[in-house]
Amino acid sequence: MSNILIIKHGSLGDVVQASGAINDIIINHKEDDIYLLTSTPFLNLFKKNSKIKEVILDKRLSKFNLIYLYMLMRKLKKIGISRVYDLQNSSRTTFYKKILFPNAKKEIWSSSLTTLPSDQNKEEFDRMPVLKRFDHQLKTSGLKTKHTLNPNFDWACEEINEIKNSYNLGNYILLFPFCSPHLVNKKWPFYNELIKMIKDKFGNKYKILVAPGPNEIKDAKSIDAICILNKDKALNISELSSLIKNSSYVISNDTGPAHMAAHLGVKGMTLFGSHTSAYKVSIERDNFKAIQVNDLKKLSAAKVFERLKEILI
Repeated sequence: MSNILIIKHGSLGDVVQASGAINDIIINHKEDDIYLLTSTPFLNLFKKNSKIKEVILDKRLSKFNLIYLYMLMRKLKKIGISRVYDLQNSSRTTFYKKILFPNAKKEIWSSSLTTLPSDQNKEEFDRMPVLKRFDHQLKTSGLKTKHTLNPNFDWACEEINEIKNSYNLGNYILLFPFCSPHLVNKKWPFYNELIKMIKDKFGNKYKILVAPGPNEIKDAKSIDAICILNKDKALNISELSSLIKNSSYVISNDTGPAHMAAHLGVKGMTLFGSHTSAYKVSIERDNFKAIQVNDLKKLSAAKVFERLKEILI
C-alpha cells in the first residue's frame, strides 16, 4: 500500500472538470491511500468523497511566507507520499515539486510538464481541450482512464428538500447571470429580456430562478427571478449541485455553475464571448450546449430564447 497525493486547488469550474480524472486516479490506486490537497472553498466538498483518506488544506499563502510553507511541506513529507498527481498544473504546484521531488519524472510526479508530448511545447499543449489534457496526463503516467473525458459531478449533490419546499419548487429554469467583477467580458447583459420572453411564452409552467454566490446576492436583486438562498445565505456547492440537477433547464454565463450543469447531465446552454472557446474548456455534452459569439453584447435575447424554445416545446 502506498500513499498517493492529488493536487487540485480550484476554481469551481476546474474542480468540476477534474472530477473524472480524480475518480480514475482513485480507481487505479484502489489498494492505496489517497490524499488530496485543495484550497478553502473546496475542502468540505472533497470531504464528501469517502475514498479520499484525508483532504489537506492549502491556504495558498505567499511562497515567501516561509513558516507556512515549511509547515505545509513538513505535513506532506510526514505522510510519506510515493506519487503525486498534479491536476492544478500551476506555477505554485511546480514550486512544490521543486521542494518535495525536485528531480522526479512522471513516474513520481505526474503533471502536464512531466508528461508533455515530445512534439509539443507547453503553450501548444495548453491549447488542447482541458479534458483531453487530463486524459493525456493520466494515460502517459500509466493509468487506465474511463471517466476523465466524461466527468460525472453527481457525487457532489446532497438532499435539498427543505430548500425546495420553502420555495415551492416544481419545474424551474435556472439562470446564472453573474460573473467575477474582473471578468465582465463573460457577462451577457440581456437576462431580463430573456426572462420576459420565457414568461410570455410559458406563463406559470416554469419558475425562473437565480442562485447567487455570496458576493452576488446584491446583484441578484436586479434580475427578475426568484433568488434561491438557504436561510439568507448563498447555497453551498453541494446544495447548488442538487438545485442544478433537478432543474428543467440551465442558462449560464461561462462560470463554475455552467460546468456543474454540463457534468451533472442537465439540459442547458452556456453563452461564450471571445474570451475563450467552449471547445477548449470541454463544456459541451449531450444535453448541454454553447452559443459562441465574438461579442456577447451583440447576442440577442431572441436568439437565446429560440434555442431554449427548441428544447422545452
